Amino acid sequence: MSIKNLSLFLVWLFLLWSCKEVTYPTPQPTGITSLSAVPDQLRGRYYALDSSTGEKSDTLIIESWGYHFQDTNDKDWLGKGMISDSLVIKSYMNYYFVNFRSGNQWLLRVVKQNPSGSLEFLSIDLKDDDQTKEVIRKISKRMKVKEIKKESDVFYQINPSPTQLMALIQDGYFSGPELIRKK
Repeated sequence: MSIKNLSLFLVWLFLLWSCKEVTYPTPQPTGITSLSAVPDQLRGRYYALDSSTGEKSDTLIIESWGYHFQDTNDKDWLGKGMISDSLVIKSYMNYYFVNFRSGNQWLLRVVKQNPSGSLEFLSIDLKDDDQTKEVIRKISKRMKVKEIKKESDVFYQINPSPTQLMALIQDGYFSGPELIRKK
């Protein structure tokens, strides 16, 4: 694996997991039925652009059963996720909610499809300590936040209603990169 491919793989891995994360006790939004397949309009091939070089990243391929990655040489070795009891997808209010089980917690990525076909791949951003404290302080004014420490990881678990979750999205708590659809 080249250093470039390794760095791109690490970027994708960070998109799915970081050492400080807002988690949920159940797949979100609560009370909404899970999808049994990825909707047709989301299926396709997507890439992100490296913000410093402008180069295309590895390709995210979304299929009816889940997703997988290909590197820039079209090798399919970077990993995959299949809809199951550990990967749950829901649709609500023009957003898709991709829930990943991690032990007894759920990680959430929110996907919004733009008119161009590109995807916004969103999560609650907890990059640095100051930002984390401020975000968690603001969220804790809206709902209970439970801090969970596991080894070197810290999780902040919330259990919002669908209305509260949508308010967090609309109020800008969720952010992330745009994934561009390959033609």
